[in-house]
Amino acid sequence: MSAITSLDRPNSYIGRSVPRPNAKRLLAGRGRYVTDITLPRMLHVAYVRSPYAHAKIVSIDAQAAREAPGVRLVATGEDLAKLCTPWVGTMDHFKGMKSPPQLPLPIDKVVWAGQAVVAVVADTRALAEDAAELVYIEFDELPAVVDIDAARDPDAPVISPELGSNLCFQGKLDTGSVDDVFASAALVVEEEFHFGRHTAVTMEPRAIIADYDASEPKLTVHHATQTPYQFQDIYSRHYGIPESCVRVIAPDIGGSFGMKLHMYHEDMAVVGLSIMLGRPVKYVADRMESFVSDIHARDHRVRARMAADADGNILAMDVEDVTGIGAFSAYPRTSVVEGNQVYRLMGAPYTFKNYRADLQVVFQNKVQMSQYRAVGHPVACTVTERLVDMIAAKTAQDVFAIRSGNLIPDDAYPCTSPTGYKFESLSHHACLAKIRELMDYDGLRAEQAELRKQGIHRGIGIATFVEITNPSPAFYGVGGVRISSQDGAILKITPSGDVRCLISITELGQGTETIVGQIVAEHLGVDRDRIKVITGDTETTPHGGATYACRGAGIGGETALQAAQKLKGNVLSVAAAILQEDAGKLDMQAGWIIDKATGQQRIELAEIARIAYFRSDTLPPGTQAQLSVAHHYAPEGYPFAFTNGVQACHLELDVETGMVKILKVWVVEDCGRVINPLLVDEQIRGGVVQGLGAAFFEECVYGEGGQLTNGSLADYLVPMAVEMPDIVVAHVETPTLDTQLGAKGVGEAGTAAASAAAMNAINDAMSPFGGTIAQVPMTPARILKALGHI
Repeated sequence: MSAITSLDRPNSYIGRSVPRPNAKRLLAGRGRYVTDITLPRMLHVAYVRSPYAHAKIVSIDAQAAREAPGVRLVATGEDLAKLCTPWVGTMDHFKGMKSPPQLPLPIDKVVWAGQAVVAVVADTRALAEDAAELVYIEFDELPAVVDIDAARDPDAPVISPELGSNLCFQGKLDTGSVDDVFASAALVVEEEFHFGRHTAVTMEPRAIIADYDASEPKLTVHHATQTPYQFQDIYSRHYGIPESCVRVIAPDIGGSFGMKLHMYHEDMAVVGLSIMLGRPVKYVADRMESFVSDIHARDHRVRARMAADADGNILAMDVEDVTGIGAFSAYPRTSVVEGNQVYRLMGAPYTFKNYRADLQVVFQNKVQMSQYRAVGHPVACTVTERLVDMIAAKTAQDVFAIRSGNLIPDDAYPCTSPTGYKFESLSHHACLAKIRELMDYDGLRAEQAELRKQGIHRGIGIATFVEITNPSPAFYGVGGVRISSQDGAILKITPSGDVRCLISITELGQGTETIVGQIVAEHLGVDRDRIKVITGDTETTPHGGATYACRGAGIGGETALQAAQKLKGNVLSVAAAILQEDAGKLDMQAGWIIDKATGQQRIELAEIARIAYFRSDTLPPGTQAQLSVAHHYAPEGYPFAFTNGVQACHLELDVETGMVKILKVWVVEDCGRVINPLLVDEQIRGGVVQGLGAAFFEECVYGEGGQLTNGSLADYLVPMAVEMPDIVVAHVETPTLDTQLGAKGVGEAGTAAASAAAMNAINDAMSPFGGTIAQVPMTPARILKALGHI
C-alpha cells in the first residue's frame, strides 16, 4: 500500500491507496444493519413455505395460527393481491420474451419447493414461527419440471399454461457463413459444458423492515439492498403510493453481489403486511430460507465448437446455450440478461468474425436464477478459453502463443465484436505480456516438467476476459425498465468549511464512500478528511442508478467529479468578489483559495463559508453565494465501458483422490483509471475467490422432484481462507475517453475469468492421463471420473 507522503501534491488523492474511512467503525462492530434496527411497535413475520416444487393449493386452514399467542395477522396470497398489483419480469427489447405475472404470495399453486405461501405476523419472530407451524395447507402435487431438456420436451407439463410452453426466451445471433467456415476449416474442436447453480451466501442475509404510516400517508422501508431508488419506484407503483411518500433507506450492507437488487416475494409481502397492520413489520431470511429463496446463479449447459486453420488461427464459433431460470423471470431486471451476456460475450477478446449462437431460456420448478456477480461472464469466458486451449493442443502451440496470435491487437481499436459489442480500447496483449512476466511462466513450465517425473501433477491455466461496465441506457432503458443509468450528487460547503457529498451510488463495503471522497477532494482542492459522503437514502440523496454492473466509480465517480468542478467554480466566484480578483486567477488547494500562478494562500475556504452564511451583508452588492450544487451525469458515447484482462491459475492435482490445491492466482486487468489501488486490488481478490468457489466448491444440487438437497451450510461448500491461494494483482491502465475521470468498472473482473483459468489448469494437470473436464464445480468425484478412476 502506498501512503500519502509530504512529497505529494496537496489534495492529490486519485491513484492513492487511501484507506476506507468506515473500516474502523465496521471492525469495531459499530455497523448498523437492518437486522440491528428495532422500531417502536415493530412486528415480525415468518412464512409457511411449500414442501413441493409444483402443486395446486387446495385449501389453507390458518385458524389455529390466528389464535396462537402474539399473532397479529395471518395473510394469504388473496389478501395481499387486494393491495398489490402483479409484476412481470420482461424487457421490451428481448423480443418474444414471456414470463407469468407474480404476486407477493401465490393464490392457486406453488412453483418451487420453498416458495412462501402464507405470512404469519406476530410480536416476535419466535412466536410467528411457532404459529406458522399451525397453518395447514392442503396441496395437490403436480409433476415437477426440473431438467432443462425435460422443460423443452413438447410433452412436458407447462408450468404456466397461459404462456403455452416452458420457453421464456429464444435468441439467435448469426453473422452468416458459419457452416461454410466450419466445413472448410483445418480443425474443429467442440465440447459440452455444464455450469452448476450456486448462490451468493452473503454474510448478512436479505433483511427488510416496512413501516407504513397511514396518517401521512408514508411508507418507510429499511432495506438491505444495493438499489434503493429502484425499490422506491417499485413499492410506489405496485402499492399505489405516491413516489414522494415512499422512502427507502439502505444502511450498512453485509454483502450483496447482485443478489440484493431483485424483487423478492417475501419482501413485497412485508410492505403489504405493514400497510394492512399500520405497524412496522420486519423480515430477516434465515440461512435455510436464503438457500431456497435467494436467486441462484448460472445453471447453463453450453454446446460449443470452434473452427481454426492449420496454424491455429480461430475462424469461427458456433454456440448453443440452454439456461434454466426457475418458474419466473426475475423482476425488474429479468433473468434473460444472464444468457444474453453469455452468448454476446463469447469469443470477445479474439479477432474472428464468423459467429452463430442460439440461446434458449427455460422455466423450471426451481427458485429463480438471475443476475449475480459477473453476470454471464464466467460462462462465456470458460467456454471460449477452454476451446482456445483445445486448439492450442491440436496445433501443439503454447497457451500464450495461441492467444497472442488470436487476440485483437491493442492498436486495432475501436472495433466491434461479431455479437455487436463496440469496444473503445482494450489491452489484452499488454496484459498478456505483463502476466507472463509476473508469474514467471517459463519457470513454472520447467518446474512442472520436473515435478511430473516425481509423480507430482501441477497445472497452469490462462484465461483472457472482457468485462461489461458503466452501462448506459442501452442496458435497461431501451427495454422499458425503470432502472436509471444516470447518477446524481449534491455537494455542499458547510458553514465550517467542510464538504458534504450526498450521492446516489451506494456503499456495500466495496469503498464507494472512499473513492467519492477522493475524487471530490482532488477536484475541489480540500483535504479528504473534511469530506463526508452520504449514500443509501432516497429521502436525502438524489435519484440515480446506485450500484450494479460495475458502474459506481465510472458513472458515480464522474458525477462527483463534475459536481466538484461546478461547486469549485461557485466558490471561486465568491472568493473573487471578496478579494476583488479575477476568478480565473484563483484556485483551491488544501482548503484555501490560492493565487493560481504563485500558489500564495489568499483566503481560507472556512472564511468564505463564514462570510457567505453569516455575513452576506459584507459581500459586494448582487453577490449571492451558491455553496451547494446538485449535479446529474448520464454516460454518453459508447453504450458500455468494456474492461479487459488476463488471469492465470496454478494448482496441484492429486490424481489418486481428485483433490486440488490451488497454489496461486495472478490477475492483470485494465479498468482504466485506477482511483484507489488498494480497493481495486481487494475487489479483484474478492471476485477471484467467488469465481474459485464456483469452480471447485459451490453448487445447489436438486433432486429429481425439484427439492434442493444441500440447502444449508452443513452441506453447501463455500471457499474458506485456508483453501484460497495468494492472489497477485497488477494493472494496465487504458482510461476511457468518454469521461474526464477515465475510470471503468472493476467489481466483476476477478469473478469473470477465475473458473476459466481454473478449468484450463485442471485440464493441463490431467493432460498426461488423457482426461478432460468441462463441468463446474470441478469436484473430486468429477475429476476422478474424468481421469477414468470411477
